[in-house]
Amino acid sequence: MSTPTPVTALARRWRLEIDMSAEKDGSDWQMVPGITAFTPAAEPNIEDSSSYDSDGWAENTKTGQSFELSVTINRKINDLAKTYHPTHEAIRRAAFGWGSSSEVHLRYMDRTGLPEAYEGTALVTWAPSGGEYTALDQVELTFTGTGPLLLIDNPMAGS
Repeated sequence: MSTPTPVTALARRWRLEIDMSAEKDGSDWQMVPGITAFTPAAEPNIEDSSSYDSDGWAENTKTGQSFELSVTINRKINDLAKTYHPTHEAIRRAAFGWGSSSEVHLRYMDRTGLPEAYEGTALVTWAPSGGEYTALDQVELTFTGTGPLLLIDNPMAGS
Protein backbone atom coordinates (compact mmCIF):
# COMPACT_ATOMS: atom_id res chain seq x y z
CA MET A 1 0.00 0.00 0.00
CA SER A 2 1.47 3.36 -1.01
CA THR A 3 1.65 6.43 1.19
CA PRO A 4 -0.37 9.40 -0.12
CA THR A 5 1.66 12.33 -1.37
CA PRO A 6 1.45 15.27 1.06
CA VAL A 7 -0.35 18.35 -0.26
CA THR A 8 0.20 21.95 0.76
CA ALA A 9 -2.30 23.54 3.17
CA LEU A 10 -4.07 26.65 1.92
CA ALA A 11 -4.12 30.03 3.72
CA ARG A 12 -7.92 30.11 3.45
CA ARG A 13 -8.15 27.17 5.84
CA TRP A 14 -8.69 29.50 8.82
CA ARG A 15 -12.11 30.10 10.41
CA LEU A 16 -12.60 32.86 12.99
CA GLU A 17 -15.43 32.81 15.52
CA ILE A 18 -16.35 35.19 18.32
CA ASP A 19 -18.34 34.44 21.44
CA MET A 20 -21.55 36.46 21.20
CA SER A 21 -22.77 35.52 24.71
CA ALA A 22 -23.11 38.39 27.19
CA GLU A 23 -21.01 36.45 29.72
CA LYS A 24 -18.26 35.67 27.17
CA ASP A 25 -18.30 32.11 28.48
CA GLY A 26 -18.04 30.31 25.12
CA SER A 27 -21.74 29.42 24.96
CA ASP A 28 -22.53 31.28 21.70
CA TRP A 29 -19.76 30.94 19.13
CA GLN A 30 -20.59 32.58 15.79
CA MET A 31 -18.51 32.70 12.62
CA VAL A 32 -17.04 35.95 11.33
CA PRO A 33 -17.85 35.85 7.59
CA GLY A 34 -16.16 37.67 4.72
CA ILE A 35 -12.53 37.15 5.69
CA THR A 36 -10.19 37.95 2.80
CA ALA A 37 -6.87 37.92 4.69
CA PHE A 38 -5.89 36.27 7.98
CA THR A 39 -2.47 36.46 9.64
CA PRO A 40 -2.01 34.95 13.10
CA ALA A 41 1.09 35.58 15.21
CA ALA A 42 2.11 34.37 18.67
CA GLU A 43 5.52 35.84 19.37
CA PRO A 44 7.59 34.87 22.41
CA ASN A 45 9.64 37.40 24.37
CA ILE A 46 13.16 35.98 24.58
CA GLU A 47 15.84 37.46 26.85
CA ASP A 48 19.55 36.77 26.79
CA SER A 49 20.36 34.68 29.89
CA SER A 50 24.01 34.02 29.06
CA SER A 51 26.56 33.71 31.83
CA TYR A 52 30.17 32.73 32.27
CA ASP A 53 28.92 29.20 32.93
CA SER A 54 27.79 28.79 29.29
CA ASP A 55 31.42 28.58 28.13
CA GLY A 56 30.94 31.40 25.61
CA TRP A 57 27.71 30.07 24.15
CA ALA A 58 24.66 32.30 24.20
CA GLU A 59 21.77 31.16 26.38
CA ASN A 60 18.23 32.46 26.08
CA THR A 61 15.10 32.28 28.21
CA LYS A 62 11.52 32.71 27.11
CA THR A 63 10.04 35.25 29.55
CA GLY A 64 6.69 36.02 27.99
CA GLN A 65 4.36 35.51 25.05
CA SER A 66 1.85 37.62 23.16
CA PHE A 67 -0.56 37.04 20.31
CA GLU A 68 -2.11 39.09 17.55
CA LEU A 69 -4.40 38.44 14.59
CA SER A 70 -4.42 40.68 11.53
CA VAL A 71 -7.67 40.13 9.63
CA THR A 72 -9.29 41.83 6.64
CA ILE A 73 -13.04 41.43 6.17
CA ASN A 74 -15.52 42.30 3.47
CA ARG A 75 -18.25 44.02 5.50
CA LYS A 76 -21.51 42.04 5.30
CA ILE A 77 -24.93 43.70 5.53
CA ASN A 78 -28.61 42.90 5.40
CA ASP A 79 -29.66 45.60 2.92
CA LEU A 80 -33.37 45.03 3.57
CA ALA A 81 -33.20 45.36 7.36
CA LYS A 82 -30.40 47.98 7.16
CA THR A 83 -28.18 46.06 9.58
CA TYR A 84 -24.60 44.86 9.57
CA HIS A 85 -23.72 41.22 10.18
CA PRO A 86 -23.99 40.62 13.96
CA THR A 87 -20.39 39.46 14.43
CA HIS A 88 -19.01 42.39 12.43
CA GLU A 89 -21.08 44.79 14.51
CA ALA A 90 -19.97 43.17 17.79
CA ILE A 91 -16.32 43.54 16.75
CA ARG A 92 -16.85 47.20 15.75
CA ARG A 93 -18.56 47.96 19.06
CA ALA A 94 -15.73 46.31 21.01
CA ALA A 95 -13.21 48.50 19.18
CA PHE A 96 -14.97 51.55 20.62
CA GLY A 97 -15.61 50.06 24.07
CA TRP A 98 -13.80 50.37 27.39
CA GLY A 99 -13.04 47.80 30.07
CA SER A 100 -14.56 44.38 29.46
CA SER A 101 -16.71 45.89 26.66
CA SER A 102 -13.50 46.38 24.66
CA GLU A 103 -12.61 42.68 24.78
CA VAL A 104 -13.59 40.00 22.28
CA HIS A 105 -13.54 36.32 23.24
CA LEU A 106 -12.42 34.57 20.08
CA ARG A 107 -11.29 31.29 18.69
CA TYR A 108 -9.82 30.33 15.36
CA MET A 109 -9.23 26.96 13.83
CA ASP A 110 -8.45 25.02 10.70
CA ARG A 111 -11.82 24.78 8.95
CA THR A 112 -10.85 21.47 7.35
CA GLY A 113 -10.67 19.77 10.76
CA LEU A 114 -6.89 19.53 11.12
CA PRO A 115 -5.82 19.77 14.78
CA GLU A 116 -4.65 23.41 14.83
CA ALA A 117 -7.06 25.53 16.94
CA TYR A 118 -6.71 28.40 19.45
CA GLU A 119 -8.83 30.43 21.87
CA GLY A 120 -8.21 33.71 23.69
CA THR A 121 -9.37 37.20 24.53
CA ALA A 122 -8.29 40.24 22.54
CA LEU A 123 -8.69 43.98 22.15
CA VAL A 124 -9.75 45.21 18.70
CA THR A 125 -8.48 47.89 16.35
CA TRP A 126 -11.08 48.70 13.65
CA ALA A 127 -9.76 50.47 10.53
CA PRO A 128 -12.04 50.81 7.46
CA SER A 129 -10.04 50.60 4.24
CA GLY A 130 -12.02 53.18 2.27
CA GLY A 131 -11.27 53.30 -1.43
CA GLU A 132 -12.54 54.37 -4.81
CA TYR A 133 -16.14 54.17 -5.99
CA THR A 134 -15.61 50.61 -7.23
CA ALA A 135 -14.10 49.34 -3.98
CA LEU A 136 -15.70 46.91 -1.57
CA ASP A 137 -16.36 47.99 2.02
CA GLN A 138 -13.41 46.32 3.73
CA VAL A 139 -12.16 46.69 7.28
CA GLU A 140 -8.69 45.94 8.62
CA LEU A 141 -8.98 44.33 12.06
CA THR A 142 -6.20 43.82 14.56
CA PHE A 143 -6.94 41.59 17.52
CA THR A 144 -4.29 42.17 20.21
CA GLY A 145 -4.27 39.41 22.80
CA THR A 146 -4.88 40.14 26.45
CA GLY A 147 -4.03 37.02 28.40
CA PRO A 148 -3.15 33.58 27.10
CA LEU A 149 -3.80 32.09 23.69
CA LEU A 150 -4.91 28.56 24.53
CA LEU A 151 -4.38 25.48 22.40
CA ILE A 152 -7.82 23.86 22.07
CA ASP A 153 -9.27 20.81 20.38
CA ASN A 154 -10.52 21.81 16.95
CA PRO A 155 -14.33 22.03 17.09
CA MET A 156 -14.36 21.41 13.31
CA ALA A 157 -12.66 18.02 13.67
CA GLY A 158 -15.00 15.28 12.53
CA SER A 159 -17.25 17.77 10.67
